[in-house]
Order: sequence, then structure tokens, then C-alpha cells
Amino acid sequence: MEDLQEFERYMAHLSEGLGHSDRHAGLRGYTTGLMSPLQRKSVEPMAAHMDPLNVRSRHQSLHHFVAQTLVP
Repeated sequence: MEDLQEFERYMAHLSEGLGHSDRHAGLRGYTTGLMSPLQRKSVEPMAAHMDPLNVRSRHQSLHHFVAQTLVP
């Protein structure tokens, strides 16, 4: 429980730097994918792991977050 609270505080801290609130969901999804038990931490396997019924839309969402938010 304490780990979850610490994670939530960390996510809130990171979200402050993103500016737009619509980017917060992308950050959460991407971070969740990075912490998932996958050998390949690229967008497509993360999308398939997080939302197997909607891989295409999840992939597009994660890719958009990475391309638009993390790249200067």
C-alpha cells in the first residue's frame, strides 16, 4: 500500500512538468508499460499487454505520447 502511495506521489510530481492535463493519462500508460513484465519495452508490446482487446488504439495513444511529449 505504501508503494502505491509513493508511486502516486511520484506520478503527480512528473505530471506537473507535462503542463497539459491530457498528457497525464499518456504518462501513466507509458510508465505502467515500462514497469510491466515484458522483455521488449517498446510501444507495441506494451500496448498489447495493457489492453489486449484494443491494441491498435492503445498503441496509437502510447506512440503519440512518446512522440509528442517526450521528444523536444
